[in-house]
Amino acid sequence: MANLEDFDWGKFDSQGFGGSYSADERAKMEQMYADTLNTVQEEEVIKGTVVGITDRDVILNIGFKSDGLVPVSEFRDMPDLKIGDEVEVFIEDQEDPNGQLILSRKKAKIVKAWEMIYGALENDTVLEGVVKRRTKGGLITDLYGVEAFLPGSQIDVKPIRDFDIYVGRKMEVKVVKINAAFDNVVVSHKVLIEKDLEQQRAAILNNLEKGQVLEGVIKNMTNFGVFIDLGGVDGLLHITDISWGRINHPQEVLELDQKVNVVVLDFDDDKKRISLGMKQLTAHPWDALPGEVEVGSRVKGRIVNVADYGAFLELMPGVEGLIHVSEMSWSQHLRNPQDFIKQNDEIEAVVLTLDRDERKMSLGIKQLSEDPWTKQDVLTKYAVGTKHTGVVRNLTNFGLFIELEEGVDGLVHVSDLSWTKKIKHPSEFVKVGENLDVIVLELDATSRRLALGHKQLEENPWDTFATVFTVGSTHKATVLEKSDRGATLELPYGIEGFAFPKGLAKEDGSAVEAGEQLDFKVTEFSKEDRKIILSHTAVHTAQPEDAKRKKFEKKDAPAAGTAKAAAPAAPKKEEVRATLGDLDALSALKDQMMSTEKEAGEKKLAAAAKARAEKSPEADASAEATESAE
Repeated sequence: MANLEDFDWGKFDSQGFGGSYSADERAKMEQMYADTLNTVQEEEVIKGTVVGITDRDVILNIGFKSDGLVPVSEFRDMPDLKIGDEVEVFIEDQEDPNGQLILSRKKAKIVKAWEMIYGALENDTVLEGVVKRRTKGGLITDLYGVEAFLPGSQIDVKPIRDFDIYVGRKMEVKVVKINAAFDNVVVSHKVLIEKDLEQQRAAILNNLEKGQVLEGVIKNMTNFGVFIDLGGVDGLLHITDISWGRINHPQEVLELDQKVNVVVLDFDDDKKRISLGMKQLTAHPWDALPGEVEVGSRVKGRIVNVADYGAFLELMPGVEGLIHVSEMSWSQHLRNPQDFIKQNDEIEAVVLTLDRDERKMSLGIKQLSEDPWTKQDVLTKYAVGTKHTGVVRNLTNFGLFIELEEGVDGLVHVSDLSWTKKIKHPSEFVKVGENLDVIVLELDATSRRLALGHKQLEENPWDTFATVFTVGSTHKATVLEKSDRGATLELPYGIEGFAFPKGLAKEDGSAVEAGEQLDFKVTEFSKEDRKIILSHTAVHTAQPEDAKRKKFEKKDAPAAGTAKAAAPAAPKKEEVRATLGDLDALSALKDQMMSTEKEAGEKKLAAAAKARAEKSPEADASAEATESAE
């Protein structure tokens, strides 16, 4: 053994560790060492072998110069992990500041998951995931560590009402869309079901026949019907084919997810539309309609619908009759059916028509009471000259219709409303719904016609007007309106007169205007035509009576310059004077008589006006207001 004292430590330190190797020996040695190691790259997934397990980490050998550590928490899905097992890991860093190899099994699983997801989209393969939670509009599914969105519309072929029942369940899905920029994945379970249903659908459609009874499940419900799943094919059960009776909404008799038997009513191969029926599986209620139900018989039922034209009475589920609005009342004035009937009312009616083959029935309720025109006392009750009070039901251009009682109407012509006023339309005199006193003018019970009058309740004032508004008499009048034809005047006692344009000139030459109150002289009076013509011009251009007499004397005097005529003229002068005196006396007597008649007429008109005022509450109120104002 060499002496340690003779060892050259300086030479050893200068060469360093392995410095004794030559260059060829060193290269050979490094090659031998490199052959025993794997070449690894960062962000790569490789397989590693478990060489040790501690409380915190799992030690993995990946064939690199050093072993890597992975937290035990990343192996929770492998409770039976033991030394010697191989697992895939992700190389995060070949060497950290401490010279340690950094590995991650979690990231390795994510990388492998994305590879599987992209491969499933390219190859159209099926993946299995676990539903983690519910979210807005769908579900979140875990695909090997990657969260994918499963829309609610892609869960099943039928609408899903409760998403929570899928949470925690395994579900096979297909990848339908990947957004690489945001790492979003959209999957579908519905496409897998549709493939299975396509074969079932084809089999059902090939064997489908009208009248065939099938079993289905109610998958959707609307106000017009329900959609039934027949095992891959949907059919529509319209609301009118659910029950023989009338229903307002399918939910009254059916429920979602309910199994029902239906019959095929019709189908379209091209559009793949199937019409289904449920009520057709039971006998029609009309077939069970009792034989005692016939025209003229009375029936009871419930009002199931009220329309503008009438109401439907349900005698029994599926058997209905129409009560037209004209059959609800004897009145000739059609009103809203809801004025007589309300929905769900239990009423009695009379059968008017019945067709069992067509399954149609018309009913009436006015027939439960007697027709007022067929009553025995109708001829005496509404005899000509009888007075009544009725309700104004309708207004027309030529008059108005009054209902004296239900079913008994009469016409009041516009000319029979007032003696004094010229009414162009009945609306100027009365309104619909108001009461009006009338007198019967004509009666035709056979034709159900009554001619009525209102003005005939009062005495014709034109008989009295003839003594008040005599030709030549002067009266205060107010100009109501003025036109090119003339002016309409308001005279005392509510009567109207008319003045032509030539009678509207004032004394100063100006024209009379609307709203002015002036004296007018009567120039024409016609009781038959109820017409009074007046003139204001005649008031200030009238000649005095003595001037008229002088003109009359001058006209009757003998011609001057005739000797023969002058001799006998003397005795005739006295005769002429006597004649003129007699004329004066007659004129005075006539004026006195006319004045007396006029006073009597005015008193009569004043009494009539007072009587009308006493009948009118509004006039009484007006009179009281006037008295209090005074």
